[in-house]
Order: sequence, then structure tokens, then C-alpha cells
Amino acid sequence: MNFDDRNCLLEVSFTGKHEMHQNMHYDPNSQPPITMQPGVPGTQPWMQAPQVPIGCPPGLEYLTQVDQVLCHQIVELLQAFTGWESNNKYAIKNSMGQQIYYVFEETDCCMRMCCSNSREFTLHIVNNYNQEVMRVYRPLKVCAGCCWCAGCCDCCAQETQIEAPPGVVIGRVKQTGGKCNYNYEIQDTDGNAQLRIEGPCIMCRCCSDVEFPVYTMDGAARVGCVTKQWTGLVREAFTTADNFGISFPMDLDVKTKATLLGAMFLIDFMAFENQPKNNN
Repeated sequence: MNFDDRNCLLEVSFTGKHEMHQNMHYDPNSQPPITMQPGVPGTQPWMQAPQVPIGCPPGLEYLTQVDQVLCHQIVELLQAFTGWESNNKYAIKNSMGQQIYYVFEETDCCMRMCCSNSREFTLHIVNNYNQEVMRVYRPLKVCAGCCWCAGCCDCCAQETQIEAPPGVVIGRVKQTGGKCNYNYEIQDTDGNAQLRIEGPCIMCRCCSDVEFPVYTMDGAARVGCVTKQWTGLVREAFTTADNFGISFPMDLDVKTKATLLGAMFLIDFMAFENQPKNNN
């Protein structure tokens, strides 16, 4: 069985809809950790799992050993040539190119076609033992995403929920209001703001990286950055596959690091997923 066949098996196990997504606040015991099918794709060697520190959710121990991660979206040839939107897949790596996680999206075809980058999604994040260790869920919010309305109307603010292990909420990312900037709050389990992300108003996507700096809530210190990396003219012109980098302090709380990872996916969908492509 080749990697493509195994990848199909991996995704088939998550084709059903989850009742827990009907409400952002649900029973943590409703979704136990899931053992994945073998054969998670990845051409780079996997990072060896470090010892789990006390108080660290299982599977997040990888993040305790790094101060930056790289996210490479896997190019889908069918999507590149036909424009038919498929479920996104990502490889998360450390600075040495060793793969830490594999990420795949669970969204039905109708949702992808009708709602495009505003769609509801679930991202399943698995480790090198083929176990789901983290989950990122974004609810569907019709007519949401306007930066002017996000600050004054909660129903207009895009958000994601990060779980580790699946079913246990460790943080949330919420869009905040302002000018036409992509601004977000990194929140803990109780909704208390921990960090804020300030995105650009006008993004130059041509031949340059796009930065989303991460600041403390008072704006006194910059503690990291989410960077959308320029991937080259051909890839930028014909696909929506993007590369990102996230930097943060080594001693930052591991749950906050995981929540920043969830913020990166929300930024990708909101700012870069629906760029016009020359698919003709």
C-alpha cells in the first residue's frame, strides 16, 4: 500500500460530522483521543519525541523544545490544475526540517464549495505515533470576518478553538475589531486575553513575506511573529498552498504555543486561502 492509499484511509476515519461542533462549549470527555491509520505522509525525518514535562498535555511535548515552527501546506495537484477546492493538508516542522506534526482538514465538499475560505472546519493534528494529539475547530459564521464589526458584535468575529488532547479546550483565537487590519487575540481556556496579533492593513503579497507580529496585551513587548512566507512566483500564482513560520520564546507556555499554531491556521484561511488563481 502506497502513501496515497494510506492517506485515503487516514481521512476516511473522519468523514462523519461531530455533534460536539454544534456548541463551542462541550463535554471534554465526549471525544477521546483517536488512534490514526499508519502511513502519515512526510518526506522529512520525524523529530524524536522528548520526555513529557509535568503539566504538559500529551503530544505537545514537541513544542517545549522549539522556539519556532515551520508549516508547509502540501500542494494538491488536482486543485492546482482544476481549481476544485480540496481539504487542506500541512506538515509542521522544526527549524532543522524534522517533521513534528501532520495536519489534515475535515470539511465536506459542499461546505468547501459554497463557503470557500469562510467555511467551518476541523483540523486534526497527529504526531509521529499516528495519534491525534491536537484539534483545531472553527465554527461557521455567516457574513462574519468584517474587521469593523468584529470588535462590537461577537457574532461577526471569526474564531477557532484549540483542543489538546481532542475534547479538552486549552485556548481560543478570536478576531478583534479595528481598522482593516487582521487583528486577533490569543485567549486561555476561560477566555482571558493572553497575547494579541496585529496584522497589516494592506498586504503586499508579491515577492515578500507578510508578518503578523505577536505582542503582549499592553503592546509593550513583541514576543513573536506569525509570518506568511513567499513561496515563489509559480506556486503563489497557481495554488493556494502557503508556507508559514511561527516564532515565540522557548519558555512560553506550551498551551499558548499551541494556540498560536491555531491562530496561524485562522490567518491562512482568512487572508490567503481565497486568493484569485489562474486556473484556466
